Amino acid sequence: MSQSTLKPNKWLFSLLFLTSVSSSVEVFAHSAQITYEATPGILITATYDQGQPMAKAQVVVYAPSDPATPWLKGETDAQGNFSFIPDPLQPGNWDIKVRQSGHGALITIPINSENQSVINQSIYTPMQKLLMSASIAWGFLGTAMFFSRKAKR
Repeated sequence: MSQSTLKPNKWLFSLLFLTSVSSSVEVFAHSAQITYEATPGILITATYDQGQPMAKAQVVVYAPSDPATPWLKGETDAQGNFSFIPDPLQPGNWDIKVRQSGHGALITIPINSENQSVINQSIYTPMQKLLMSASIAWGFLGTAMFFSRKAKR
């Protein structure tokens, strides 16, 4: 191969690489999360990771007795809220799935026999916590290495 045919290929490869990297960042930058609050029933709030509510999102609730069949279907309001009262005769883990435009999240809410929800789950998985901790450590290390380098004269 001649030197002249190799240069355009390098530019093409670089352009394709940068395009794929920049487009994949957008995929990871927009996720969904669900939080819940124990009221006389259960109130969930579905938001995107930047805090915008998942307005009019599809909600599916699964009871512990039959986790394959939807127990209740509905949609969130304009603020991303949805409430329901679980069946007190079905204690256990209630699964709530919220989806909108290809984004979604699932939360499991444990309900005891007195129809009281137990301690709220963390909104981050252990893997997410590990990744966040590693990113913070890497940032501190990189910053320390940058400022500790010797200036070239």
